[in-house]
Amino acid sequence: MSADLSRWQARPFPPHEALVGRFVRLEPLDAACHSDDLWRELQGPDPALWDYLPYGPFATRAAFDTWLAGNTTSLDPQFYTVIDQGNLRALGLLAYLRVTPKDGCIEIGHIAFGAALQHTPGASEAVFLLARQAFDGLGYRRLEWKCNARNARSRRAAERFGFVYEGLFRQHMIVKGENRDTAWYSLIDGEWPACRAAFEHWLAADNFDAAGKQIQRLAALRGSAD
Repeated sequence: MSADLSRWQARPFPPHEALVGRFVRLEPLDAACHSDDLWRELQGPDPALWDYLPYGPFATRAAFDTWLAGNTTSLDPQFYTVIDQGNLRALGLLAYLRVTPKDGCIEIGHIAFGAALQHTPGASEAVFLLARQAFDGLGYRRLEWKCNARNARSRRAAERFGFVYEGLFRQHMIVKGENRDTAWYSLIDGEWPACRAAFEHWLAADNFDAAGKQIQRLAALRGSAD
């Protein structure tokens, strides 16, 4: 039996405000404040960073700054800069996009994390902060994650965070002169409480040893929370 949504009301549009975590905080992208750090971090040693994004890499700082400035005022996608809470450096970007308040549907994407952020608790926490705001703060019903089907890193991340694979959109786009088949994932409101509990347990201080290494894996905690 389908849920009764006769009293459903459109959800608020994301307010584009700072979101604060233990390892990182998300600030609305501000090209004037964040461009120096982001240029350094995103032009770093990860050659695959831009492979599956529809833009980049940028040959010049001027081209990068122009792109960044254009996204500072964008509402959809709505970009956030990931700021390290320890050294206050900007380490990467991610965004809300395809925001559909009337249906309570929103997506996380445009993820570009520099090498210093990748494979860190802060990288996972950045995604968690957007997910928590979407469900708990704004009352959305559905959170989406989409990527090029050949993007193995993004697909592993989606599954680790608890997104459910929904299928493949064949010949969905042409990006950088190549076909893109798109893998679709989602997390819905009924699945979120268990997913949130796993994230909170994983991000807790007692889940990391003195060297900062995780004690329990997020996927394992999510499995036990289901």
